[in-house]
Amino acid sequence: MVGWTDQAGFLSGIDAEARLELQALKPVHVPVRTTLFRPGDAAQAFVLLLSGKIGVYLNGRSGRELLLYSVTPGETCVQTTLGVLGGALYSGEAVAESDLVAVMVPPAMVERLIAQSAGFRHFVFKAFADRLSDLMFVLEQVAFVKVEQRLAHALLERGDGEGKVALTHQELAVVIGTAREVVSRRLEALASKGVVANERGEIRIVDRSELARMAKAAES
Repeated sequence: MVGWTDQAGFLSGIDAEARLELQALKPVHVPVRTTLFRPGDAAQAFVLLLSGKIGVYLNGRSGRELLLYSVTPGETCVQTTLGVLGGALYSGEAVAESDLVAVMVPPAMVERLIAQSAGFRHFVFKAFADRLSDLMFVLEQVAFVKVEQRLAHALLERGDGEGKVALTHQELAVVIGTAREVVSRRLEALASKGVVANERGEIRIVDRSELARMAKAAES
């Protein structure tokens, strides 16, 4: 019988014994918009995400939010890894951005598999390194890249095939690490230049090449 570990391609490098132990755990369904953890919580399990997307946010004292990174199947959460292996409390908040299917691995099992399975150990620390790179990218963007350039990158990244971006000004502000009012002013300026169009409930990209030029400047 094919189990969830056989369908999770990101676990292909894990040895048979570790896969068999993981297979005994049952996947759970988590509804969209569920808060998975909040600042001050202790990590209860190591999450293996099979489907869906999790957003991990930092909440400032001013009430502003910043998207630190997203977790998709095959990726892990830096804060959860630190909590499970090091006992650190969560400093951010994780929210299900869609319906999720995930496997919750008990901390004791994680520690045992890391000690006994080279494949599982490689998966955990490779995924940790990837998420740490995401965090460093966010830090670099917020510290050194202009708002206009961050906004251009975010619009291009989240636009669909028709150039539509189904995010509010507040949601974009969270993604690029600024205030909603700042995003609104920048979008108005882009609209006046014919780069985007502010439509009801969404933003439409009009001049993709100009946005790409702005985003490219953010990477140079």
